[in-house]
Amino acid sequence: MVRMEKLNKHFGPLHVLKDVDLAVIPGEVVVIIGASGSGKSTLIRCINGLEEFQQGYLDVDGKVLKPHGKASQALQEIRTEVGMVFQQFNLFPHLSVLENVTLAPRKVRQASREEAMNTAHRLLERVGIADQASKYPAQLSGGQQQRVALARALAMEPRLMLFDEPTSALDPEMIGEVLDAMRELARDGMTMVIVTHEMNFAREVADRVIYIHQGEIIEQGTPDEVFDNPQNERTQSFLSRVLTH
Repeated sequence: MVRMEKLNKHFGPLHVLKDVDLAVIPGEVVVIIGASGSGKSTLIRCINGLEEFQQGYLDVDGKVLKPHGKASQALQEIRTEVGMVFQQFNLFPHLSVLENVTLAPRKVRQASREEAMNTAHRLLERVGIADQASKYPAQLSGGQQQRVALARALAMEPRLMLFDEPTSALDPEMIGEVLDAMRELARDGMTMVIVTHEMNFAREVADRVIYIHQGEIIEQGTPDEVFDNPQNERTQSFLSRVLTH
């Protein structure tokens, strides 16, 4: 689903991603961990073209993205096949929950109003907030808003879902409801790349855990391998800090 080879990303003089190699197979759940500023979010934003990269090779579901953000048909196709959920919910405040979820299928996939409405109701039921369909984002809790954002991404019928720290803006009591919805996706076989600080969640849902340090993949393996028997000193140091809190 994703093949990344020797990918390099710079922000001016700052070298953010350094010769990153990554492959994600269909149905796999890959969780990326690492300290703030390590390049985790930048990595997944490169996958759907939200960030351009300067060197390397990137193939997403058979579509090759070009370095330097060159406009291409591949980029437009990737944008319709890759869903993304961000730290902030990015909902349209003037639209109801139902309208937020139906907007993309109607605009991008040219679905009929009836088709989009049926899809939206089904997905809102799936993420556990069907009873909130007529409300506006400001009337919802943070956890509910993030589940609307998840339903909106799923309404595009993506082949790949990216998550950029989807619980980091939530109060602690709201984190569980978003993680539960993501667990359901994992059980259903959705291909997912997840950046998160929720280590217990990572251990539970990941097929593979990747640790990034200063723009480089330092270690990767199964959750048991990475969390219980890390081989790299930097991984050991990072986990010793985050797993004790």
